[in-house]
Amino acid sequence: MFTRRRILETASVLGGLTVVRSKRAAAQEAPSQPLPPFITALASMRDKVRPITRAEREARIAKARQLMAEHRMDAIFLAGSTSLLYFTGVRWGNSERLFAAVIPAKGRVFCVCPSFEEDRAREQLNRGPLENAEVLTWHEDENPYRLVAAGLKSSGIAAGNVGIEERTPFVFSEGISQAAPALRLVSATPVTAGCRMIKSAHELELMSIANQATLQVYKAVYHALQPGMTQDDASALIAAAYERVGFRGEASVEVGPYTALPHGSATPQAIRENSIVMIDDGCLVEGYNSDITRTFVLGKPTSKMNQVFEIVHRAQKAALEAARPGVECQAVDAAARKVISDAGYGPDYRHFTHRVGHGIGMDGHEWPYLVRGNRLPLQPNMTFSDEPGVYLGGEFGIRLEDDMHITADGAELFTPQSPSLENPFA
Repeated sequence: MFTRRRILETASVLGGLTVVRSKRAAAQEAPSQPLPPFITALASMRDKVRPITRAEREARIAKARQLMAEHRMDAIFLAGSTSLLYFTGVRWGNSERLFAAVIPAKGRVFCVCPSFEEDRAREQLNRGPLENAEVLTWHEDENPYRLVAAGLKSSGIAAGNVGIEERTPFVFSEGISQAAPALRLVSATPVTAGCRMIKSAHELELMSIANQATLQVYKAVYHALQPGMTQDDASALIAAAYERVGFRGEASVEVGPYTALPHGSATPQAIRENSIVMIDDGCLVEGYNSDITRTFVLGKPTSKMNQVFEIVHRAQKAALEAARPGVECQAVDAAARKVISDAGYGPDYRHFTHRVGHGIGMDGHEWPYLVRGNRLPLQPNMTFSDEPGVYLGGEFGIRLEDDMHITADGAELFTPQSPSLENPFA
């Protein structure tokens, strides 16, 4: 899960490497502090989780083939990616060495794999729907793209349209085009997104667990926070809380004027009484993400803070009420943006500086997007963040974010709206 927090941390790694190392050494030497009771009271939620089955992945491949026929694709090419995991159950990080699965519209799936990685690949393939897939291996001095072309030709695809998963490295797609110039490489997104953006009941169940876990973690951390704590202190509490509930997660913590930056700042910050605090991000449950933001004050908010909170609260509700099957994605953004603009924080992107929501599932951000210009109609079981915000540079920002899913006749949040700055988890 490549999160906002990781982006910020990466940006400051080189400049602060010595400091990081010294902090790590000090932490190893210092005695561990007892966890607050709000954290220790959390219980594991792992027993609620049912893994995705082989039969589910087989059904996904069948749907992909149906969509290939509709979009006139002869095959789709999946290198290491979330989509590879979604369809096959194989986790594989991309490097300069090609590993890929090719799913033809008809016929047997095949994989192209470095020869020395074959055993590792088969270990994963044998646990999923590609147990009987052909594995074409290549040595370090051989051209793997010729194997892709040969595998496609064996499937009866010497020419035609091959869909390339959108996050495939250019070097891979370029290698295929050179090895098989008669093929036409097209975007596989109509197939991959066509499958992934409509969630099954089981996927919704996993996302619900992820959202409930994140909300429990946030609530426990909120009660454990004290003025004077740093971002690192808060992050340590968040990590301990996620360990208690049994899932991998993290969150960014921003304070005061830094909350006016939607993705925060790498600047060291300490929590101060009566200042805005914003916690954002989520966790993974069987590969499915949550993404929640809570904004609150430890102490007494100003009247302006309360006023802005109420505006954002109404905007989040307006987006939820606008979302229903058949409505265009852009209409949901427009509903929230109108509330904020009518309240004096417009026009347009002046203080509400980003779209109202993104699709969410196995990727924290995935299709479709709730943004102006996206005329795609909503469908039942699509899932999104609902996250309007008002950002006042040099003062503070307020964002409220919960994830929602489209129902047969409307939309529902996985978690309840935050009621106030002073009591965000009532």
